Amino acid sequence: MTVRSLKTLVTCAAAVSLGLVAVAPAHGVEGPAPDPRDQRAMRDMATAIAVTAKYADERQALKDGYVPQGKECMTNPFGVGAMGYHYVKQANWGSMDPARPTALLYSTEKDRNGRRRLQTVEWMSTDRDQDLKTSDDRPSMFGLPFDGPMPGHWAGMPKHYDLHLWAYKENPAGRFHNWNPALTCPAKAGAPAQAEHAHAHGH
Repeated sequence: MTVRSLKTLVTCAAAVSLGLVAVAPAHGVEGPAPDPRDQRAMRDMATAIAVTAKYADERQALKDGYVPQGKECMTNPFGVGAMGYHYVKQANWGSMDPARPTALLYSTEKDRNGRRRLQTVEWMSTDRDQDLKTSDDRPSMFGLPFDGPMPGHWAGMPKHYDLHLWAYKENPAGRFHNWNPALTCPAKAGAPAQAEHAHAHGH
């Protein structure tokens, strides 16, 4: 993402927060999306984008407490697509605040300075009863239900719900779909790329 395009995105976010325009899915993209008539959803999306724009610089994410979660790029083990690299801020776990996402997802590619590119913002919340067969505590944001419940993706991570916002990378499956079918992870030496834990869609 160029500096110019990033500034344009933030400007659009500010306009949304003032009720001047509506945030809609990227052109031609299907999948879950907020109702553009839902003013709160539009304001919350604008807030999420405006607050996280600074994390286009990976160094700022690290400075603010977002820690790379393992060394693995997360690939969909059941189909096509990937997510990238998760940077998690534990202090934001369970946050239902658009301005306090739990995780930032970064690209497999790096810019000319050797830094990863911000692609996605994610909120995560613990499944209260840790039973994958129940979902009476499913949270929502932007007028959309979280995905899950699903198993944890790394050691110590509980069964949980999550919601992705592909604010900085187009997702052909939809701006709020968890997997991006246009992305792939680097292949491991001697084997195809594969996530260590399943990130089931959960509905």
